Amino acid sequence: QDPMDFEWSYWIEWGRERILWLLAGHLLVSQVSRLLVEKYKPWCLMVYGMAACWLLLGIKGFAVILLHAMISFAVAQFRLSVLMWLCSLTLLSTLRIAAVEEAKRKWYDTENEYYLLLFTLSVRCLFCTSFGLEYCWHGPAQKSSHSFLWMLAYVFYYPTFHNGPLMNFDEFSKQVTELFKITVCVRGCLCIGLWSAEGNVCTLCIYTQYVFVYFIYIKKSKSRWRAESGLALAQVLFFYVKYLVLYGVPALLLQMDGLKPPALPCCVSLMHSFTKMWRSFDVGLHRFLIRYIYVPMGGSQSGLLGTLISTALTFAFVSYWHGGQSYLWYWGALNWLGVIVESGVRKILSISPIQDLI
Repeated sequence: QDPMDFEWSYWIEWGRERILWLLAGHLLVSQVSRLLVEKYKPWCLMVYGMAACWLLLGIKGFAVILLHAMISFAVAQFRLSVLMWLCSLTLLSTLRIAAVEEAKRKWYDTENEYYLLLFTLSVRCLFCTSFGLEYCWHGPAQKSSHSFLWMLAYVFYYPTFHNGPLMNFDEFSKQVTELFKITVCVRGCLCIGLWSAEGNVCTLCIYTQYVFVYFIYIKKSKSRWRAESGLALAQVLFFYVKYLVLYGVPALLLQMDGLKPPALPCCVSLMHSFTKMWRSFDVGLHRFLIRYIYVPMGGSQSGLLGTLISTALTFAFVSYWHGGQSYLWYWGALNWLGVIVESGVRKILSISPIQDLI
């Protein structure tokens, strides 16, 4: 592993200490409630998620997340998408106010505990935004599935609680509602779980060994260009494996709950374009961006200028959500430029004379 990768080391440490045990507890509550009180399973999981949040983040951390949910739900009552977005961006901006950061740090004994709250709030912000916008778009007929209780069940669903993967509320509510109409086989769930777990562990082992052998080659290589390019490839593979595991474990629990998680990240060695990278690496985030930013802003149906603006706003939000530091704005701008260039070249190549020439 890359010992300088803070994110990997951070989540592995938390996983070993508490999170994996809490995920196992979620699975136990899920299966027991399915057998005994299937009709109330979402609410049982909601209560468990709130208890797990309280245990890890303390009463103050739990209160902040609950407050964010309550504010988002209250603003959603106006059924104005613009107002909902202003609320979400305001809540997100509070995570970067120095005075607020210092106050939250004092709640905990270690920096790791504070960062867990910070990461959780960042991801919860997307979930609250998804629920709020769906509430704005749906009429009174869907009121029963867009209640505050449903919002809590969605926001405090534990497998996706700390780090994702992101699942939009319309997908979540539809799948949970469908579960009431079918019987989920426990044996089938366990088979899916064992198969998925085995696949993730094997992939991790294979890539770890591959990268290890590759580093031996890099060390012995006399060519600086080969060594640096090999190191770059290894770093990208580390990044891929990291999110394959971080998203693979929650996806496993989603499957065992009878839900269909977003597809796991596609191997970066198979990618050669910015567009494919954004579509197939973090599928949940891509669906969120398309549904709530790109399409509402006009997308490809609004002409060249509309496409440029829609795409720019999408990448601007991604950069701001990740932290808003200067290097993230450069990263977002370069990705925006890459997507625009690829789209432009694709349209040029689709012209009949160019096709004939090819």
